[in-house]
Amino acid sequence: MSVSESAAGPAADEPAPTTDGPLTSLSTQAARQLATTTKSEPQMQAISSRWLLKMLPWVDVKGGTYRVNRRLQLRVGRGRVQFEQNGADDIKVIPQTLTELPVLRGYSDTEVLKEIAGRFRVREIRAGQVLVEAGQPVHEAYLVVHGRFTRFTEGKYGEEEIVGIVTGGDQIGDEAIGQPDPLWLSSVRAETAGVLMVLPWTVVQELTDRAPSLAEHLSAYAERQQLPMNRKGEADVPVQAGHVGEPTIGGGYVDYDLAPREYELSLTQTVLRVHTRVADLFNNPMDQTEQQLRLTIEEIRERQEWELVNNRDFGLLHSADYGQRISTFTGPPTPDDMDELLSMRRKTKLFVAHPKAISAFFRQCNRRGLVPGTANVDGHEIPAWRGVPIFPCNKIPISAQHTSSIIALRTGEGDQGAIGLYQTGIPEEYQPGLNVRFMGIDANSIIRYLVTAYYSMAILVPDAVGILENAQIGRTAE
Repeated sequence: MSVSESAAGPAADEPAPTTDGPLTSLSTQAARQLATTTKSEPQMQAISSRWLLKMLPWVDVKGGTYRVNRRLQLRVGRGRVQFEQNGADDIKVIPQTLTELPVLRGYSDTEVLKEIAGRFRVREIRAGQVLVEAGQPVHEAYLVVHGRFTRFTEGKYGEEEIVGIVTGGDQIGDEAIGQPDPLWLSSVRAETAGVLMVLPWTVVQELTDRAPSLAEHLSAYAERQQLPMNRKGEADVPVQAGHVGEPTIGGGYVDYDLAPREYELSLTQTVLRVHTRVADLFNNPMDQTEQQLRLTIEEIRERQEWELVNNRDFGLLHSADYGQRISTFTGPPTPDDMDELLSMRRKTKLFVAHPKAISAFFRQCNRRGLVPGTANVDGHEIPAWRGVPIFPCNKIPISAQHTSSIIALRTGEGDQGAIGLYQTGIPEEYQPGLNVRFMGIDANSIIRYLVTAYYSMAILVPDAVGILENAQIGRTAE
């Protein structure tokens, strides 16, 4: 037999060993009856990295409620109008949501709102159609039902400059209400086919003449916009600089919002049930109750992070100011989009995105030959853009159209950012802000524990959080 044959095993003409005969030693199956197996703790696939919970600064709220005091805001932010759609041509504006328009914010006459909503008409727009041109008089106001529209102007050297993207729920032209002879400041072009709800200016003027409450509200809005304010729309404080001699220096004060928002701690709860027989007899080598509790808390923490992103009262996707939301310029999240999102606030601490959105962003970087950097966070190398780490968060939803959002945050009370809220020192506390309370044993010998986590989130100033919306995450053909 050659060396190669001995290394490879028996030659082809030699019979293979067989195990059909009687065993001459103890089998492994029998030996396991006397051996103790090495066990793992119960594993759970749904555990994620939960970077958002780790990176948020948490503020101890002893009173159970956190109030965010701000300067008086004179410029009202815009929200998004909602629609009821029962078919391709049966689209109606939901009247109550018209108060999301800055000029109608706080208006309470529901009958007038219903009449305004009923005067909107549906108009279909084809891709490439120019809706309005800069410098032309404003004759209509538009609400975008769906579609993608680009605002653009002519640059200093004759080139086209894109100044914004308008998508579903946004408004075009409503800012001209209350202004004499308003003109379009930018042109608007449809990048995709879309549907608009259109309201002629003549209807606005007619309703203003017939509804004294509407005329009074619009007049008060126009007067408020004439008050001195800073670039963020806050009530201005008169200051003087560069003067010489002995001029009279004006004075004033910083006015506060008289109706600040308050955040009450929310909660996630469940009742853990363990049979007394299990708790008494099957605790070696692992405590069954402890393992049940460990996995239950993991599930609660997962839901806690989901709530911080998606809760309609305080979640990031719903609490972010609409002035801090932008759409991607071309569909997929590009370096240009990330730069735009980054430029909207100071001291951005982190990006949060669905892993598939991060992958889509990396594909755009690859196409341009760019290599995103990394940031060291607690010993982990995290991908980063412009030095700001991009953390994965699978709680950010993906829409039916395969789009998602990328969230940028400035964090901390000192930087007027986003903060997490919880309360420590609660009765029977098991972890900070989480307690486990014994609920007794029922007639079926079931031990019950109430497991509760208390938490919330606050955005101290609007520009603390920004969102890149409508980011396409699907792979496109090269």
